[in-house]
Amino acid sequence: MKLETKAKSLTGKLTIPGDKSISHRSIMFGAISHGQTKVNRILRAEDVTATIRAFQSLGVKIDDKDGIIYIQGQGFEGLKPANKPLDMGNSGTSMRLMSGILAGLEFETKLIGDASLSRRPMDRVADPLKLMGAKISGQGEACLPPLKIQGGHLQAINYQLPVASAQVKSALIFAALQTKSNQVSEIVEKELTRNHTEEMLQQFGGELTVSGKRIRIRGGQKLEGQEITVPGDISSAAFWIVAALIIPGSNVELQNVGINVTRTGILDVVTAMGGKVEIYNQTAIAATLKICYSTLKSTRISGDLIPRLIDELPIIALLATQAEGETVIADAEELRIKETDRISVVSDILKAMGAEVTPTADGMRIRGKTNLHAPHKVIDTHGDHRIGMMTAIAALLVQEGEVVLEGSQAIKTSYPTFFDDLKGLLGTNKEEGQWQ
Repeated sequence: MKLETKAKSLTGKLTIPGDKSISHRSIMFGAISHGQTKVNRILRAEDVTATIRAFQSLGVKIDDKDGIIYIQGQGFEGLKPANKPLDMGNSGTSMRLMSGILAGLEFETKLIGDASLSRRPMDRVADPLKLMGAKISGQGEACLPPLKIQGGHLQAINYQLPVASAQVKSALIFAALQTKSNQVSEIVEKELTRNHTEEMLQQFGGELTVSGKRIRIRGGQKLEGQEITVPGDISSAAFWIVAALIIPGSNVELQNVGINVTRTGILDVVTAMGGKVEIYNQTAIAATLKICYSTLKSTRISGDLIPRLIDELPIIALLATQAEGETVIADAEELRIKETDRISVVSDILKAMGAEVTPTADGMRIRGKTNLHAPHKVIDTHGDHRIGMMTAIAALLVQEGEVVLEGSQAIKTSYPTFFDDLKGLLGTNKEEGQWQ
């Protein structure tokens, strides 16, 4: 598709779609709890749909009425064998977290995914689950999908995560819940990662203790259905935050942005770079952000900041091209095993558009400020939704020529209304009255 270019400014108010991580977990916790769970403002995207369909295949009744999701949970014991493989589509979150749930169930399940997901290693979650007693097989040493999981009779684990991964941590929490009630598992993180699973477990009546990077959780717990309201996804908001900061004359208000401290690393980076972001109307889980065009300076992004913004690094790389000086992204080798090798793909795209980017083993070095131009080739998302959205924002800076994106449908994985929202902020889609 041909992307929008020559943006004069972005202005208006936008309500951010529901957080993808929390949407996944609300379905999962609802399915393994007892009684009804009601989920408001769930993200209606392909990844979340894959999770819903998987639990329906496992015998869970899930209804969508008047925009609200109702889940009739019957505990772990209410999950039944599926009569076909569970298709996780492009969702690594679905596959890894579901592995933890299925590890405790005394039947075999096969998990499959699309071409992109089938290239993503699952050994990091399979290995500790095997230590707990599950039988898991995949393709090769990296345990690539498809996966076969034969669960049941799990034992507590004392495990130190070799990588900073909220997905692996969450899978182990789900598995630990299925050990016997007199057993306690201990999970130690490499770095603090998003804590949605820990918070939601407690919301559903579960218990765990967290001390720094150390999590202790007892088996045999019974969870009760709850009502969940999903805050907006800061990973989706990140694209508009960056767009407003780098396009002259922009003034954007983003409503319902999730502000969990384990996810707000991008706001710390923006502040360090001199970006103008105001936070107000703040509640326990969400806030309104107001962002204006800013003169930016370079910064260093590394260490324990990385897990708090790992999904935002592609769009942060674009932000760095518009900042004076050299920005360094380090300790982010996790980017190489996302939907694509995001270090290589982001570097290639930005360099093709005239940016000075040097990829490294664990990140990038980016020198700005750079005037971006149209690339001499079609840009391919490689099936990665965040690559597609980053390219669409980068194209807004191009003043001459066309930017053509192949594989734009990948964006529907996490943000189905992205292009409608972009048109709204550009002032070209006001017919529904959403824009002010």
